[in-house]
Amino acid sequence: MNPTSTVDLEFNPVRNDLGKDKLLRDGLSAALQIGDTLWIANDESISLERLTLINDNNTGNYRHGRHHKQFSLNDYLRLPEAHPCDSANREEVDVEGLDYENGYLWLVGSHSLKRKKPKLKDGIKEAQKQLAKVSMGGNCYLLARIPVVEGDGTYTLKKDDTQQRECRTAAQLRGNAEGNDLTAALSGDQHLGSFLAIPGKDNGFDIEGLAVAGERLFLGLRGPVLRGWAMILEVAPKEDDNDPSTLRLNKFGPDQRPYRKHFLQLGGLGIRDLCVQGSDLLILAGPTMNLDGPVTVFRWPGGTKPKNDSVVPADELERVLDIPYGQDVDHAEGMTLFSQDGGTARSLLVVYDSASESRQSGESTVTADVFLLPRTS
Repeated sequence: MNPTSTVDLEFNPVRNDLGKDKLLRDGLSAALQIGDTLWIANDESISLERLTLINDNNTGNYRHGRHHKQFSLNDYLRLPEAHPCDSANREEVDVEGLDYENGYLWLVGSHSLKRKKPKLKDGIKEAQKQLAKVSMGGNCYLLARIPVVEGDGTYTLKKDDTQQRECRTAAQLRGNAEGNDLTAALSGDQHLGSFLAIPGKDNGFDIEGLAVAGERLFLGLRGPVLRGWAMILEVAPKEDDNDPSTLRLNKFGPDQRPYRKHFLQLGGLGIRDLCVQGSDLLILAGPTMNLDGPVTVFRWPGGTKPKNDSVVPADELERVLDIPYGQDVDHAEGMTLFSQDGGTARSLLVVYDSASESRQSGESTVTADVFLLPRTS
């Protein structure tokens, strides 16, 4: 399906350089609309990017995201490998999901291992050594929330918000550079435990979607895909009784597990992002391996209110739309419910990794797509 419209995302050139010959616009991984602001993540940075949505004078619709402001996550959270004084060696957070609920912006890292890319110019033996090298990025083990406040006519992040009746504070799931309470809980899981040691792009454990519904968080897994079935984890984090900046996992699953598991038959695809629409979950599905496509948005009716672990066959899911993709370019990575005019959100805005040249303009602008959602029955 072709997009119904587009939005140009214009980043500040001064804050657009990630080093290694990469720019912010080259690797967008998550998007979230809050009012007239659009929050964007690049999976190789340690920051979130806020753009202000600007109406097109001719149509009244949002067609531009400008006035870029960057928010370093190190200012709000305890990043195990932040290296704040050494920008060249900052370890990426690998943010793969964003959502907003009850005054908090929630974010999640991939929680995955990485395998080094082979450089064929270095020779066969060296390429084989590089393929054998698996690394751990400590900052990717991040599941966190940050208070969002409205001021000066826009939305911004704040480490602590004491203006509300109940003080709100930034908080993150207990962990360190080697894992957190979620990976510890999953280490003995019969479906997922063995995949924690496999890099994400090898069908290993890899979180790439986040949706929040009340006190529950839904984590979409790009991998593993088991016999063609994708997975969503459901967790219920809560503040530590002794430290409001630390989150713990509530034990609400079967056998007092701190999570529930939901298997979905997505035709062999993994999950690249999630969105809440009413009581439903919208699922952006794409290849779990390093492939171009296909990419499809599915609807799981009632997906935000499962009563227990679940197995959802294809005939209980709705195919909403197909997202176009390119050859080695334009890989859909993030989506958000999107209001084009400040009213009710009836569309999806989709951002892409490896944006094609046709999407790029100027020093730092890239185009996102907007798709009109079919009305639900």
